[in-house]
Amino acid sequence: MRDNVLIRKKARIILMLAKALKVTPEKALGVFYPTNTNRLLSDSRFGIQLMSNRSLVKDILDELGSVAK
Repeated sequence: MRDNVLIRKKARIILMLAKALKVTPEKALGVFYPTNTNRLLSDSRFGIQLMSNRSLVKDILDELGSVAK
């Protein structure tokens, strides 16, 4: 996936995450970047860049929920 396309995808995911968590986009940015989902997104070998943004946000929320437990 081209870098600029991936950057826009991550931006949309961060905005959706902010809405889901009811936080500012800046706060969501801080939540998003340390996640495993972000690491996988940054590596094209895993192919999760092709997943829908909604599915990726759900994965991040699931990941955050498992960390909180």
